[in-house]
Amino acid sequence: MPDTGLCLEALSALSGCNVGSTTGSSPLTPQDFVNIVALREFYKQQGLEQLEYPGVGSLSLEEQDRDMYSSPPALTEDPGLQESQRASVKINLEEFFHPQFNYDFTSVRDGDTVFLRGNEPYVRPCGWSRVALRVSRKYDGNDRWLGTGKDAWPVSYHAHNMDGSLGIILTHDGIPENEPGFLDAAAASLTTGDTKGRGAYSTPDIKMAEKYCKVFKSKVDGKTYKVVLQNRINPEKRKKCQREDVWLVYVPEGSNPVQTTAIVQESIRPYGLLLKQL
Repeated sequence: MPDTGLCLEALSALSGCNVGSTTGSSPLTPQDFVNIVALREFYKQQGLEQLEYPGVGSLSLEEQDRDMYSSPPALTEDPGLQESQRASVKINLEEFFHPQFNYDFTSVRDGDTVFLRGNEPYVRPCGWSRVALRVSRKYDGNDRWLGTGKDAWPVSYHAHNMDGSLGIILTHDGIPENEPGFLDAAAASLTTGDTKGRGAYSTPDIKMAEKYCKVFKSKVDGKTYKVVLQNRINPEKRKKCQREDVWLVYVPEGSNPVQTTAIVQESIRPYGLLLKQL
């Protein structure tokens, strides 16, 4: 497993919080982090300036862009003025990470080998190091969603800045039933450049995720890293977009913050923190 401090920095960079460790109970789970990352991008897309999240408080949606290439410090460090204004949270490392399922893809080259998850292609994150998150037996039902069989959920990658600014619209197969006139609006977006796909974006292609990922310089070792979340996505909640390498979890117009969070939580489940040294 990569250095614990480095993992905390990566979570800090993704979430915009100061993330530290504790031996006690933690209010945040791996699911909360994918919620925060997805909701940050969605609400920023909607023109909002802050995200309120239980157990964290108020998160600025502008702060991440101003500080694109540095991570907030771990809580053991002395923060500067701007960093001291960030929300601070702590996680229990033993409850949060699952080292048994860590995997080093840094020297792996799959070539033409095809892997499947839920009978859909799984593009493994070759070139990255995966820190496994403890999510087994954390959801209702069973762990089939996390497996390799036909009942497993497909793999997606969530990257910072991967949102509606991509100018991606839904295809005919992904038209939300509760938004009349969606086709006309989508067609208009082809010429105007507007985005009509409201929600959380992710991709099955790690190379595309890398283009939009968060980059931070570690205070642990002075090196620069890219960070991405590796997830499973509910195939019944996912909408395929015009581009085959982009998926959308649609959030209907009029959804309140609680409903929006519930939609993301029912649709995207994280299971790996991916790091790649530059």
